[in-house]
Amino acid sequence: MTVFKAADILLPQVDSMEAWSVIACDQFTSQPEYWEQVRKTVGTAPSTLNLILPESKLTADNRAWAAEINQTMAEYLKAELFKVYPASYIYVERTLLNGSIRSGVVGAVDLDAYDYSPDASSAIRATERTVVERIPPRKQVREGAPIELPHVLLLCDDARRQLIEPFADQKAQLPKVYDFDLMQGGGRITGWLVSGEAAAAFGRGLDGYAAYMAQGGSLLFAVGDGNHSLATAKACYDALKAENPGVELSNHPARYALVELGNIHEESLQFEAIHRVITNIDPKALLERMQADIAADDGIAVTWYAGAESGTLLLDRSQGATAVMILQSYLDRVLPEFPGAAIDYIHGDDTAASLGAKDASLAILLPAMGKNELFPGISADGVLPRKTFSMGHAQEKRYYLEARKIR
Repeated sequence: MTVFKAADILLPQVDSMEAWSVIACDQFTSQPEYWEQVRKTVGTAPSTLNLILPESKLTADNRAWAAEINQTMAEYLKAELFKVYPASYIYVERTLLNGSIRSGVVGAVDLDAYDYSPDASSAIRATERTVVERIPPRKQVREGAPIELPHVLLLCDDARRQLIEPFADQKAQLPKVYDFDLMQGGGRITGWLVSGEAAAAFGRGLDGYAAYMAQGGSLLFAVGDGNHSLATAKACYDALKAENPGVELSNHPARYALVELGNIHEESLQFEAIHRVITNIDPKALLERMQADIAADDGIAVTWYAGAESGTLLLDRSQGATAVMILQSYLDRVLPEFPGAAIDYIHGDDTAASLGAKDASLAILLPAMGKNELFPGISADGVLPRKTFSMGHAQEKRYYLEARKIR
């Protein structure tokens, strides 16, 4: 059985697709005004906003939120809000604000083939270190959910462009299932149904890609965005297996997770840096400590902002291969010594700099890694530090749209 397959995909039958589709829950965590505007845009319309918990609201105990979300999911199902497209994929084209198009295919990934461990040798792996402490709060939201909505972006290393790119020439023969502008500067999204012989042909393409990749090792797909959501899906599936010893679950819907698969070689797919903003800190004290501990004259340059001041810090190359590796490992080790200090991971140079300008805050802007380094790096060295890179700007993240039953 392939590790990426067609699924019974649910699409909403609603008056406003713009109100239905909202951005990934892990975006704009330090900008509550974004989510306030989303709420105003949605109003009382059916929306994925009512089916997710923005991470800015995530706490250690989310059971009350989860119960409300799960009830709304059940109500949407009872009201027959969704149309089911059996054994299908969705070919997606996302038109970004700069006019470029990012393409992908929505399908179901096999969680038995996914492992986020740093030393994993599975077919599907995390790109960045998974913080296992972040899984239980997310599990509270998913474990009772009757449906899932994906914001996970999976990556293939298809340098020959034989897997996803051919759909651009075939789409005129495929049924179009949605086409609308995304809210809050998200660009436009269009989807075509891939079923029947078109789905079978794509499945054969997947087999060819797997055979080609097997020549270089076991890694088929890497998680580009949403790894903690995928890790949560796996945790829920593993719990289901543990609760049902000896029960055949190979065809259970919880074994799979709906994701969008994209090609890392697509030109529109750009890696952006994720910056660090530390709050509730004496920025001068932390900068002095960093200068003493991890700086070197010929180091990797990063820019910092603290209040009205800014400057450059040169990170010692002997302490890591990349700036993010040096900085993140250091902050993990040292920040517990600063009571009350908190760290956030921010997309966008201007946003990070403006947050660093606030009182008791320090923003450190990191350089972006090259995307062609990703698959070779994971195969050779394992996962990267968490929040190493972002695929595009915050507004370019995946919006919730399709759904799938998991119970």
